[in-house]
Amino acid sequence: MKKANLLFAIEALIAVVLMSMNPTPTGYKVGDVIQDFKLKNVDGKDVSLADHKDVKGYIIAFTCNTCPVAQAYESRIIALNEQFAPKGYPVVAIQSNDSQRSPGDSYESMQQRSKSRKYAFPYLHDDSQTVASAFGASNTPHMFVVKKEGNQYRVAYIGAIDNNQDDGSSASKKYVEEAVNELLAGKPVTTPSARAIGCGIKWKNA
Repeated sequence: MKKANLLFAIEALIAVVLMSMNPTPTGYKVGDVIQDFKLKNVDGKDVSLADHKDVKGYIIAFTCNTCPVAQAYESRIIALNEQFAPKGYPVVAIQSNDSQRSPGDSYESMQQRSKSRKYAFPYLHDDSQTVASAFGASNTPHMFVVKKEGNQYRVAYIGAIDNNQDDGSSASKKYVEEAVNELLAGKPVTTPSARAIGCGIKWKNA
């Protein structure tokens, strides 16, 4: 009996360890309605999704200053805003890295980056990391396309921008672009998710 109890305890411990190594994914899924948020923009003003009544949706980009992958995709995020903001799907960029762990992602550095790269979209500071946590964002970049339905926003796409990190012009699948074009045409999104590739978000130490 003692051996059986010991074996059960060992198996339970192994299960707990495995669960901690592979935590249950959290955050929004495709089809979920998201909660609006309010974050400080690089111009010092608070921004929420409800601020713009005439949009059809948003392209939400969790990104940062320092990640090489985010830097490689920066011009493509700028191009997405140029292409789709006039059609009702502007970009909202969010920076959620802990600046203590990544000093190059401080609010002041965000302001400098936005100015030097001439961002024509909000670059919001998720200092508490609550928005990244709510979305389930894990990488930079990590993209979410949300469609406006009345006063709500429903997730239509989650994941990567495209399937070629090195050269966007050579990408055979441009996931975000295709998703927004399908939404604008009143069609369902053919590819609603694709694995986001990039640096992990630098979470605050517990």
